[in-house]
Amino acid sequence: MLSYVELTLQIQPFSPFHEIAIAWLADIGFESFVEEAPVLRAYVQELNFNSLKLEKLLAQFPRDRVRVSHKIEVLPGQNWNALWESEFPPVIMDTLAIVAPFHSKEYRRGRFIEIEPKMSFGTGHHATTCLMCKAMDAVDFNNAKVLDMGTGTGVLSIFAEMLGAVEVLSVDIEPWAVENAQENALRNNCQKITVVLGDVGIVPMKGFKVILANINKNVLLSHFPAYWKLLEPKGTLILSGFFDFDKDPILKYAEKFGFQLQNTYEKEHWTCLQLVKP
Repeated sequence: MLSYVELTLQIQPFSPFHEIAIAWLADIGFESFVEEAPVLRAYVQELNFNSLKLEKLLAQFPRDRVRVSHKIEVLPGQNWNALWESEFPPVIMDTLAIVAPFHSKEYRRGRFIEIEPKMSFGTGHHATTCLMCKAMDAVDFNNAKVLDMGTGTGVLSIFAEMLGAVEVLSVDIEPWAVENAQENALRNNCQKITVVLGDVGIVPMKGFKVILANINKNVLLSHFPAYWKLLEPKGTLILSGFFDFDKDPILKYAEKFGFQLQNTYEKEHWTCLQLVKP
């Protein structure tokens, strides 16, 4: 079983520096966060933890404006699925519910997706997943060829097929995410989804009508040239995984490639952008 590193940060003042800390930590591989002011806890798989990168990150905080102390603890591998099941409520959005296998029928009215996330990102609880689903609901997916980068649980790919996509390519760099997305696609009787292991460079085709990318800011920026090439004219690019203070720099960079902003969605300081290729 996978072991995790738990980083505990004492931050004074907590706001807005805890949000900055989350953004920086996400850039160096931390996957999940718990905010209990004035404490921020962050988690990363032990094999992905880099102490040197963490030291450099902590040194970036302006000492004249904020005090930050930290503690590191290794959490031995455990049955994360059992822990998740005990703490995982259904996610009820305006027009979609995301449920787990053990949730009762009362949460399965109307449109719903059933997932078992295991170690993958995309349970729907994070604000960015909700934002992506909201943006997707306003886009025409009929007969669309879709690319889902950083698919995680595959929940966005499943929703894309539900909305009418005829071909969905789901890509992730983590083997366990690929396996999880495949399992969840089968769980939801999906027929149009192909899940592959790798990064954007392994995408074998072009002409996507919609590209979905719920990843961190640095990865998104590095992918922009590929997204431009892979999208068809008038194609839609939906991005999330970054904070509201990163919105303007990302938009400025996107404009260099010719992308135009169509819609912006925000929740709990997280942002989702809907862009179009002219």
